[in-house]
Amino acid sequence: MKIDRLVSIVMILLDKERIGAQELADMFEVSRRTIYRDMDIINMAGIPVHSTSGAGGGFEIMQNYKVDRNVFSADDLSAILMGLSSLSGMIRGNDLVNALAKVRSFIPADKAKEIEVKAHHLYVDVSPWMGNRNIQPHLEIIKSALEESRLLSFEYADRYGNMTARTAEPYQLVLKGSHWYWYGYCRKRGDFRLFRLSRTSRLHIQEERFTPRDFQKPQLEFSEVLATLHTRINIRIHSSIMDRVLEYCGSENFLPDGAEHYFVSFPFIENDYYYNILFSFGDKCECLDPLHIRKEMKRRAQVIAAMYGS
Repeated sequence: MKIDRLVSIVMILLDKERIGAQELADMFEVSRRTIYRDMDIINMAGIPVHSTSGAGGGFEIMQNYKVDRNVFSADDLSAILMGLSSLSGMIRGNDLVNALAKVRSFIPADKAKEIEVKAHHLYVDVSPWMGNRNIQPHLEIIKSALEESRLLSFEYADRYGNMTARTAEPYQLVLKGSHWYWYGYCRKRGDFRLFRLSRTSRLHIQEERFTPRDFQKPQLEFSEVLATLHTRINIRIHSSIMDRVLEYCGSENFLPDGAEHYFVSFPFIENDYYYNILFSFGDKCECLDPLHIRKEMKRRAQVIAAMYGS
């Protein structure tokens, strides 16, 4: 949007002593003429922008124009920069450049190095090592639909693989654990639904716009509910998968068994999801008890073996 570009240009000018028209044009993917028009508008708004020609020339804000840069503390700015950098995988290039430019404009020169160092103490990369290549394009489509309040059409697979054609009003993108979801009002179901992005296909923005509804944020915290459902089973694991098992329970649940194995008190719910977790550990994990779960593991293993024949 034009107003976003104008604000971003002002912030960049506050951050730099001088910047050329071509550099700004390349940054915002517009023409030099557009940048000159933007400068006229900024001047008309009362912000004194001065231009110089020739080698090393460009635009700069006059030195007597002051902005209070003490609005945020060093810790505040470090946290904001850390968060913006971590979102680089889902925010479009121009959006990120604009946001970072605005934040950096508030950094006092004598604090710049300290803040940059703090901002790099934590890095979050939400992009997967491998997997569904539609995730990133779908994030962009949903983000655009959110900004423009446009309907989305798509096909959705339930946990059994059944596909249905849907139309929904998007309201929120959600990153939970390592998975992306989006929250929307499903017109087929007549209610709000949380859709897993990896199960979403043939996603398209429709021309039709919608009037946003009042909505409550989706329920994302189930730890108390799960605590009432979990039972404890005893498994024996090889040390080579200890890091994976630690994703599900703390080290206090581990008891060494010789040099290479551990007994583990493992949280478990008797459903396909948790049985599949145990199978994902392969021959490095053995369920010891309770007996009925051990027998069920054996039965499922025999079904798999029979599938491949002799």
